[in-house]
Amino acid sequence: MTPRQATDGSGVGPVTLVHARYTVPVRPGRVLLEHHSVVVAEDRILAVLPRAEAESQWADASVVELPRHVLLPGLINCHTHAPMTLLRGYADDLELHVWLQEHIWPAERQFVGPQFVRDGARLAIAEMFRGGTTCFNDMYFFPEAAIEACLEAGMRASLGLIVIEFETAWAKDADDYLDRGLRLQERYRSEPLLRFTLAPHAPYTVSDRTLRRIGRLSEELQVPVHTHLLETEWEIKQSLQQHDCHPMGRLEQHGLLNDRLQAVHMTQLSSDDIEKVAKSGAHVIHCPQSNLKLASGFCPVAALQQAGVNVALGTDGAASNNDLDLLSEAQTAALLAKGVAGDAQVVDAFAAVEMLTINGARALGLDDRIGSIEPGKQADLCALDLGAPETQPLHHVISQVVYAASSRQVSDVWVAGRRVLDTGRLTTIDLEDILQRADEWRLKLAHRHNQWDANRQESAG
Repeated sequence: MTPRQATDGSGVGPVTLVHARYTVPVRPGRVLLEHHSVVVAEDRILAVLPRAEAESQWADASVVELPRHVLLPGLINCHTHAPMTLLRGYADDLELHVWLQEHIWPAERQFVGPQFVRDGARLAIAEMFRGGTTCFNDMYFFPEAAIEACLEAGMRASLGLIVIEFETAWAKDADDYLDRGLRLQERYRSEPLLRFTLAPHAPYTVSDRTLRRIGRLSEELQVPVHTHLLETEWEIKQSLQQHDCHPMGRLEQHGLLNDRLQAVHMTQLSSDDIEKVAKSGAHVIHCPQSNLKLASGFCPVAALQQAGVNVALGTDGAASNNDLDLLSEAQTAALLAKGVAGDAQVVDAFAAVEMLTINGARALGLDDRIGSIEPGKQADLCALDLGAPETQPLHHVISQVVYAASSRQVSDVWVAGRRVLDTGRLTTIDLEDILQRADEWRLKLAHRHNQWDANRQESAG
């Protein structure tokens, strides 16, 4: 069934007609529908068809009017560390390994626990809903606490079962991380909004033995693998010194370089690497703003797409971005790709929208459920009000979405048919409580940072 066809509404629950001035279904590609309606029944899209036809077939349906808006599939953030919103701005303007080893990891050792993760994830979800994001792909400790936040808010998520060799408050060693994660996956297997990945932090923090086990589990359970890969030049040098092998080669040796791999960052790719990724079917998760801020390098997005690689977008954590704004990320991705390739025509506006939606769904293995506005798919939707001065005059809708619109113009968001943002108001989240808790964490973290700074000055003196 094409987006222009209707379906019989008999036998369904309450129906809502979402009337939008413009609709970008994403599939079929490069299509802009005007004065169409998305027919939503419970958690699914029933039909996409001209407004007059929708009103004729579902005369008694409830109605949502979006007269100045463009309706898009819900945006998909393919790489986050959601609880790290509590570390937003905590240690800025530093190189990656200094940032991690001297600031982020010590703070995490002191503070990270279930409450930190729950509060940080709730803050992240509030920010993502307000920016049109309806699904995120996370990697962090205490995922059970993030799950609680997702279920409470009605957010769709893919939760990374993080694996790292050293002990943290959540687990003592790599086997413990995996065992805890697998039990968690089994416990929440039936939750319709949740999916899971195996999430080795990075090749440089995970042993060959652990990579082998993850490779076997991924094959046995058909579970995706979500990992940082080729983020910096240092990572390659370290791998060659310690393992006499390129990081991607290590993943290949242990059965991880395949179409279940979600490879995050990928700033250090050679032409041979690109060919290898393309042949494997692996997905690349591009985080341009975090890469730029940490001076990690440039992911060759245009070359990857020309080779047939699926490239999706992530924000990374707010500690290194410093936000979870996917619309801003798409603009940066499109502009940066043109600059890196030296070609103004690569990664055009529609390609950027695909990276925000269907490409992300493909990377997560969810493209049969989300990522486009099609009958039968889950009703994950976001609406942008294009009536603002910043997006007028409206010569080209999709260009305005990518190059001019801001997350402040997101007015309404649905996840599985549930309206989680209603004319700018969060409906499932107590924002005041979240903000109060965030400020309490600010005070705790500020005390630690002040102590660190005092000790550093004393050592220097």
